[in-house]
Amino acid sequence: MTTTSPSDVRPDPPHSSSPSPDDLSLAEFGYPQELHRSLGRYASFAAGFSFISVLTTVFQFFAFGYAFGGPVFFWAWPVVLVGQLLVAACFAELAARYPISGAIYQWSSRLSTPVFGWFAGWIMVIGQIVVVAAAALALQMVLPAIWSGFQLVGTDTAPTSADGAANAAVLGVILLVLTTLVNVLDNRVLSLVNRVGVTAEIIGAVLIIVLLLTHSERTPSITFHTTGAAQSGLFGALLVGSFTAAYVMIGFDSAGEMSEETRNPRRVAPRTILTALGSAGALGGLIVLAGLLAAPSLSDGHLSVDGLSYVLTSSLGDGVGKALLVDVVIAITVATLAIQTAACRMLFSMARDGQLPFAGRLARVNPRTGMPTAPALVVGILAAALLLLNFASPDAFLAIGTTCIVMLYLAYAMVTGPLLIRRIRGEFTSSGTDEEGAQLFSLGRWGIPVNALALLYGLLMTINLAWPRAEVYDPAGGHWYFQWFTVLFLAVTVGLGWLYRLRGARLGHTAETGAPVAVPSESG
Repeated sequence: MTTTSPSDVRPDPPHSSSPSPDDLSLAEFGYPQELHRSLGRYASFAAGFSFISVLTTVFQFFAFGYAFGGPVFFWAWPVVLVGQLLVAACFAELAARYPISGAIYQWSSRLSTPVFGWFAGWIMVIGQIVVVAAAALALQMVLPAIWSGFQLVGTDTAPTSADGAANAAVLGVILLVLTTLVNVLDNRVLSLVNRVGVTAEIIGAVLIIVLLLTHSERTPSITFHTTGAAQSGLFGALLVGSFTAAYVMIGFDSAGEMSEETRNPRRVAPRTILTALGSAGALGGLIVLAGLLAAPSLSDGHLSVDGLSYVLTSSLGDGVGKALLVDVVIAITVATLAIQTAACRMLFSMARDGQLPFAGRLARVNPRTGMPTAPALVVGILAAALLLLNFASPDAFLAIGTTCIVMLYLAYAMVTGPLLIRRIRGEFTSSGTDEEGAQLFSLGRWGIPVNALALLYGLLMTINLAWPRAEVYDPAGGHWYFQWFTVLFLAVTVGLGWLYRLRGARLGHTAETGAPVAVPSESG
């Protein structure tokens, strides 16, 4: 077992009079309990579900999926859901074994090498920051449809237009100010907002499904058609159409990110990872299907531009439709908050091990609120800076969205890959018991096949998402950097990480404290 460097070890916070079994479990990994452990089972579920946030992501990317795939893009949904459930099953095992903040970084480091794990964490946290920006942009798909006064810039509300893209950035920055404020207040406030928001989102999602299905204009057989798809051929339509499902079903690992704030995390986190993904995947698929069946027209161009907002207001009327869109706004707000929280915990976890610039400040936890304040500010500011790309070109909307998915998929593969190697070598077991004395969650004899399929799926989807299709990423032409944006962004991310690691290796200490660099490794 590897612990943090001595300079990183702090005394127990004042609120902790006597260590709980959960706190003692964390101490086995060499970390003191600094974050406040106040989340129960539903709050843990809410952390994963709100990151996925089907209402946010489906409303944000439905138009894109339909534009390139036509109605048949629906069938990419169950494929992506099965693939992500394979990944989630592997993560559930790791959440039971390593209930620590900074899940991807911690898991990869303990399964592979410290350097490989560091890059997994680095790619993941940069990806999470991009996801925060992408989620905040989703307001543009909803707010102007509720009231035209929310179109603060120009008149064209389409996110693919110059006016729409600029307005999306303005609305997104306003939202980030609010979520950053909540992320520095108190984790009880954060948990309350998450739980209330997720409850409202689930109720709203069910209502949307039921109401749209009662207003169906056609039969489910329409999902076998590619009519109107911009991408030629059935296979090509499915590959590009899968972007919608891929964007929706990420972030389920955030239940593991919150492990240090969850009661009985070895028992709770594995189950909430799987239930958050499973329930979100089922609801999202039904929303997509219901939207296709209830749309007034599949060929008038509205579905490819306005997406589900158009379906709600035109099929259900302005009153009911706009009321449901308000619920979508709540979901977008809570999703942005949850994603920012997950990124904060990743920054905190890496900084606590002295693995980031200004590690001492980033690892500091406010003993009163139990929140790491500096990471919240860093994530909020960097995400807001990314939103400024929308002023440069409307194509930035898709570039930002796709880049964040690729970053997270690659980081996931940097966990499932080393895990598969350890399984094959017989070095990974899930023996042990949780807080209630029950056997830890385990895939048992299914471990190797499930893990292998999870890794294969993740790698293939990463390639599919990152492939520089000009017709997808630069449809107007003349912006080669948007066509290659994902590849370039990933290359710059890895390059900057390599330079930082090289500098740290030469100096042999962290940038701020001078303490020896320490990273976790497999503890057996």
